[in-house]
Amino acid sequence: MADPVDESKPDAPRHGAAAAPASDVSVPASVPPPASEEAELRERFAAALGAAGAPGADPCPYADALLARWAEPQRRYHTTEHLVAVLDRIDTLEDHAADAALVRLAAWFHDAVYRPDRSENEERSARLAERALTEAGLGAEGVAEVARLVRLTTTHDPAPEDTNGAVLCDADLAILASPPPVYAQYAARVREEYGFVPDDAFRAGRGDVLRQLLDLPRLFRTPHGEGEWEEHARRNLATELRLLEAG
Repeated sequence: MADPVDESKPDAPRHGAAAAPASDVSVPASVPPPASEEAELRERFAAALGAAGAPGADPCPYADALLARWAEPQRRYHTTEHLVAVLDRIDTLEDHAADAALVRLAAWFHDAVYRPDRSENEERSARLAERALTEAGLGAEGVAEVARLVRLTTTHDPAPEDTNGAVLCDADLAILASPPPVYAQYAARVREEYGFVPDDAFRAGRGDVLRQLLDLPRLFRTPHGEGEWEEHARRNLATELRLLEAG
């Protein structure tokens, strides 16, 4: 089966990597999760796939391929640890979603393709989801919804009535509301992923991102996220911005 993305075409230097079928992992895992965590994650993927309505496909090859992607060596923040955190947050928010199983599948795929020097990670992750979930037997509507949710993580701006999008985006952004030491570790890992960017350029770009986030009327769209995470996240973002501006 041919790769749906042509890597011979140049890509803007920020995010992205070629989307391959779930059974084709071209970059070997460098930091795999412990065996017990891997087993638990396989079960969580299988449960989500089954709850979403995929009829009887063996989920293990798909889960293993995704876990290999999440453990690729270029990752520092967008790792299996981040995947687990997003899945756990979806568990917290699931009552706000129209279809929590599809949201969980979107979490598995939302950073499955990740290269910090490329600009099309989300699009290529969505194409990977479309291809892999179709192979796994998920219906067309479910596949389309998962891919839509993955693409939504480009902006984290769900429509007011988009409860699935609100849950995924809130779960993905929940790291912003972490206790200050955890947030500082997150920020440091993001900087490591962009280690190829000079300090001045990184400070300028990261500062722009932080200002855009702080200018949003709401970072979180679910009632839980707005009530529990909004204030903490804004405090962390403002602190990081002050530190960046101070050099």
